[in-house]
Amino acid sequence: MRSFFFCPTVFVALVLGALQSSLAAPGTSHPNANTLRLKESVPPPHDWIDLGRAPPARPIPLRIALPQTRFDELERHLYESSDPYHARYGQHLLKEQVEELVKPSRHSVGAVDAWLSQYGITGEMVRRSSAGDWITVTVPIMLAEAMLDTEFHLWKHAVEGNVLVRATQYSLPEHLHAHIDLVQPTTYFGHPKAMGATFHFKNSSVSLAGLVDVSVAYSPVEHSGSPVTPVLTDPLLGVNCTDVITVSCLLQLYNAASYKPAATDKNSIGITGYLEDFANMGDLQSFYTSERPDAVGSTFKTVLVNGGQNPQDTLLAGPEADLDTQFGFGLSYPTPGTFYSTGGRPPFIPDATIPDNTNEPYDDWLQFMLALSDQDIPRTISTSYGEHEQSVPKDYAVRVCKEFAKLSCRGVSIIFASGDFGVGDGNPDPESQQCFTNDGNNRTQFLPSFPASCPFVTAVGGTRLIPEVAADFSGGGFSNYFARPSYQDGAVRNFLLKLGNKYSGLYNSRGRAFPDVSAQSDNFLIFWKGRPGLIAGTSASAPAFAGIVALLNDAQLAAGKPSLGFLNPMLYSIGVPGFNDVKSGNAPGCGTPGFNALQGWDPVTGLGTPDFGKLKAILSRNNLPPPSSLGGLLSNVLGLLLDVSISIQLKLL
Repeated sequence: MRSFFFCPTVFVALVLGALQSSLAAPGTSHPNANTLRLKESVPPPHDWIDLGRAPPARPIPLRIALPQTRFDELERHLYESSDPYHARYGQHLLKEQVEELVKPSRHSVGAVDAWLSQYGITGEMVRRSSAGDWITVTVPIMLAEAMLDTEFHLWKHAVEGNVLVRATQYSLPEHLHAHIDLVQPTTYFGHPKAMGATFHFKNSSVSLAGLVDVSVAYSPVEHSGSPVTPVLTDPLLGVNCTDVITVSCLLQLYNAASYKPAATDKNSIGITGYLEDFANMGDLQSFYTSERPDAVGSTFKTVLVNGGQNPQDTLLAGPEADLDTQFGFGLSYPTPGTFYSTGGRPPFIPDATIPDNTNEPYDDWLQFMLALSDQDIPRTISTSYGEHEQSVPKDYAVRVCKEFAKLSCRGVSIIFASGDFGVGDGNPDPESQQCFTNDGNNRTQFLPSFPASCPFVTAVGGTRLIPEVAADFSGGGFSNYFARPSYQDGAVRNFLLKLGNKYSGLYNSRGRAFPDVSAQSDNFLIFWKGRPGLIAGTSASAPAFAGIVALLNDAQLAAGKPSLGFLNPMLYSIGVPGFNDVKSGNAPGCGTPGFNALQGWDPVTGLGTPDFGKLKAILSRNNLPPPSSLGGLLSNVLGLLLDVSISIQLKLL
């Protein structure tokens, strides 16, 4: 992506142009005004208070998504290259091949450029993604209102207090509806948070400023009224792994303690950070001294994305970032690690009347990553952030999900936490539950989380104790936006047969089901602001599972094989025997006990927790049967033709 510098002179010109447009005679304020047609409209969102019109001269970045011409071909390639029974398994696409498949048509580019130029937006004022399928322009709010025939207001979240600049509807010229998928931020009232924002401290009265002291946490713990016989212990700290989770505990529990990474020159792991949650190097060294002495002195690379920062003052350390980096990098050491600090606020100039416009940051990070060379992208990436799916407009969620597919096509395993609210709000009390649709009907329904509901990512639920049971906060359920992908059909149907009519009407039985897998998520011993303490949430299980995946990718690369890439088709087929099935526990919410963990896949713990040794053995076998049907043969031929087609078009560019 090209670099962009905010130019005051140009912006003043845009303000003057917007003023001129707003003062024009009625009927002439918008180019093509007589052909405007509503693009999207949403009801006023729950928990948001309208504070009135936004200051008209303030800038707002508009992200314009153009149609991706051949995404269906990209999706087919993704499924073929991630299916261990397919002849194209492991044949990931290159950056240039992905961009060729998703680039917009010249007709769409021309139509959108012509529309922008009518408002004086040209040249360097227009930023384009690496593939050209996203355009970003920063304009005064008054001009954005003229372009989209809408009003931008300030909206304050009733609980958290953060303020957004948003509209409840917008329109586009009729002829542009075929050339623009969406424009944001407009109707997106997202409220993304770290799953660590719901950290479950053992003493619920203790705030983030005072983590549980380790001397207290190490005291014997009783579960269900009787002492638990130690199953595993950390040899360095001498603690019971049932009560405290360390790197050693996870390596033992998931059968990876004896594995030594051998492809560190080819492999890498990435952790994403948002919402000004910063990873502290000093905390990492304290953690390594306590739990991974052989890693003391090693560190990770920090990459700043879209205004991200990297303060190393101990008091500014983020608990989520510390948790993710300490366990993600600690489990996979000495695999090189990268922490991506992404600014959660776009180029926006705050003042006393309008605060920072907190924006959903996934797209910023995705466009940054997709612009990198294939060699610079980690093979495994973990993210512990999410929100209720319904808080994201469907067209935007679908488009962001497609961006994850683009990244997965390049051989990247994308891991997301499944959420910390069970089937919705985590509240088993019917009288105080808050699970309502935001479509104006206020129907009670379970609330799936996004991006965990995207079918192109691997969602990780939470477990606790040894033997493992489902964590009662483990997020899971069924998407209302995405259809159930074929790779999980059999597993999910088996669960639905057992469930019967229970919770009928509260969830979409045909939706993408999650989580896919799970991992320990309770009592993780981390160092934060120089102090040790215990922490919990699927924000812990995501980097834990990602660390195991990074080791699997190491084994693949060391054997001369490609990285695993998109995991799910493999996990639900040959991977099933490589998981420890979790059959006990439930995750309540929305005034119900929620779903139960059962034999086989379930929407609390997925397929179960990983056994590295078994998964490594499964992946190392070379006798996987190729597709035997005529349909499989035809699919292989079509795949080869796809490669030839992309290569020819690239040569013609």
